Amino acid sequence: MTTSNIIILCAFAFYMVVMIAIGAFYSRSTKNNEDYFLGGRNLGAWTAALSAEASDMSGWLLMGLPGTFYLFGSGDIWVAIGLLIGTILNWFIVSGRLRRYTIAAGNSLTIPSFFENRFRDKGALKIVSAIIIAVFFAVYTASAFSSGAKLFATLFGTDANYSQVYVIGLIIAAAVILVYTFLGGFRAVCTTDLIQGLMMIIAILSVPIIAYAVLTFDTSFSQALASKGVSDAGSFINPFTYGDSAISAQTIISGLAWGLGYFGMPHILVRFMAIKSEKEIKKSRKVAIVWVSLAFVASFLIGIVGRAYLAAQLDETTSETVFIRMIQQLFANNGVLIFIGGIFLCGILAAIMSTADSQLLVTASAVSEDMYKGVIRKNASEKSSLIVGRIAVVVIAVIAFFIALDPKSSIMTLVSDAWAGFGAAFGPVVLLALFWKRSNSAGALAGMISGALSVIVWDYIPIISGQTIGASTGLYSLAIGFPVAFVVMLVVSLITKKPSDEIVKQFESVAEFKED
Repeated sequence: MTTSNIIILCAFAFYMVVMIAIGAFYSRSTKNNEDYFLGGRNLGAWTAALSAEASDMSGWLLMGLPGTFYLFGSGDIWVAIGLLIGTILNWFIVSGRLRRYTIAAGNSLTIPSFFENRFRDKGALKIVSAIIIAVFFAVYTASAFSSGAKLFATLFGTDANYSQVYVIGLIIAAAVILVYTFLGGFRAVCTTDLIQGLMMIIAILSVPIIAYAVLTFDTSFSQALASKGVSDAGSFINPFTYGDSAISAQTIISGLAWGLGYFGMPHILVRFMAIKSEKEIKKSRKVAIVWVSLAFVASFLIGIVGRAYLAAQLDETTSETVFIRMIQQLFANNGVLIFIGGIFLCGILAAIMSTADSQLLVTASAVSEDMYKGVIRKNASEKSSLIVGRIAVVVIAVIAFFIALDPKSSIMTLVSDAWAGFGAAFGPVVLLALFWKRSNSAGALAGMISGALSVIVWDYIPIISGQTIGASTGLYSLAIGFPVAFVVMLVVSLITKKPSDEIVKQFESVAEFKED
């Protein structure tokens, strides 16, 4: 192992020890399910904002999305635009009312329990939503694990041993995330997310700016792009071109449709539920929107600047490592620079860990609070429920580990599959539960199932000449699944029994609340 690798490993080891120490610290104050899964609903504005956004922006922000910008130019900017719009709407429309409603609806600790309490359901909603969470979060967590493994393999592997180092990196990433999530629960996850959110934004803003300054010191950016095979720099940074072609309507619609996913993301919605007060939400939304805006600009710059800056050309298999390779190339002259580069590389670890820990925790809450305590053993003690939740963390992590074992797996593909599944299954149900008093449990169940099935059929079943509908049309499944679920829930709610007076009264009491 080279001296450079040893220095980077030292930076990684220091960072991971700090994360585990935070988990151990908060394990002492975790006494019940509300502490473990919602941190006692006591998150401050900055912690809530950065935890929500850091848990959202996984390795795909620093690896998957820059990789597509590197290969195809600005065409995928529509994904970032859609996500930014979705973030803003989620914070302004959903956050306050969801926090308020989950307290009014039986102090719901999870999204499935909120559905059950909101509609006075007898268990079907809770079971189906818990299953959806377990299935899609296994895939989503796998994308984070794969990001960590690719980071280790790119830094410490060679062409000959890449697969072996990938697996070692996968084991390390999974183990560290498991330890501090297992120990400290929600407060540990949110505190580490706060630290990781700050690290991420510093890393992803600094690296492309430094690289651009170095690159344009003795040449123009257009000339640098031309030397790397980009003959028309204007087209490369034009959002209405994708590669060498004019962008299609399907690509724009698909990109913008990503924003719909926010309304159904359990690991983000649970942050809204845990914020200390309505006043803190106002502060949080400002911090979150600024952070996300900067993050997307930086992700775009990493891909575009990386295409001109990197000495070696990357292909579709390696393009997701563009940020890693930029850091390696920028900080390579002496021990101090290498250590600084190692700290910036910890920003990738931050992105990976801040998402995976949140997903594991939400899955654990679904299994423990909703399936075990809610259905299987309703009189379960807090202690036994916590044990089941922690076992669930381990089980989902193991499943995600095996999904991520393939070194050729695409981070962006794994994320897009899980994002569509959650957005279509939960997004319409959350919105209509919060804003339409005529919605009922039958409609919610039908909408949830139809949304999830739409995505599965669209993305996984080859029914058009051996291709899936998604591959054949080029249209993102969330753009179909979300409206399908929304319409189904509307129709089924209207043709089935009206909600009881008790449910309507609770809805109106929540809706009448005015922010100061």
